[in-house]
Amino acid sequence: MFRSLRGLLVLGVAALALSACGDSAGAPSADSASPSASSSASSSASPSASPSAGGTTAPDASSAGTSLTVEYRQDGETTSATWTLQCDGATPVGSSDAPDPAAACAGLAEQGSALFAAPDANLMCTQIIKGQQRAHVTGTVNGEAVDRTFSLRDGCEIGRWESLTALLGPAEGNL
Repeated sequence: MFRSLRGLLVLGVAALALSACGDSAGAPSADSASPSASSSASSSASPSASPSAGGTTAPDASSAGTSLTVEYRQDGETTSATWTLQCDGATPVGSSDAPDPAAACAGLAEQGSALFAAPDANLMCTQIIKGQQRAHVTGTVNGEAVDRTFSLRDGCEIGRWESLTALLGPAEGNL
């Protein structure tokens, strides 16, 4: 009998608590649901892009191309080779001298600057050292600035290097 009384008491308290919430809890009031005249007027008066001193506007980041410089360090310390990559979408332009410019531009057009994102600090990587080589990449990918150093110091870094083989060259390390 005590169990059934306790169960009814719990149900009663829960019903009271829920009824106190009401149907409009958390919903905006009629006054706050519609913007006031002053807030709509201020949002339409936002500043537009102003031209630069030369009279032209800067290119939109989404329409900007890709321009990268790679400093390759065979020994991990001293720059032993430098090459560039310039792309208009998936097409290499200019004097791109990366290991495989067409494949590099296609990969960057597909995946963008995500290939240069910092690794998750909590990511566990295999402790494989393939070599001491490093590649420092700077520039822009689709208008976004990138500045990242790649190495062959663990399984995660080797995987990142291999995803950019067309830009960095093969991940053939030497110790």
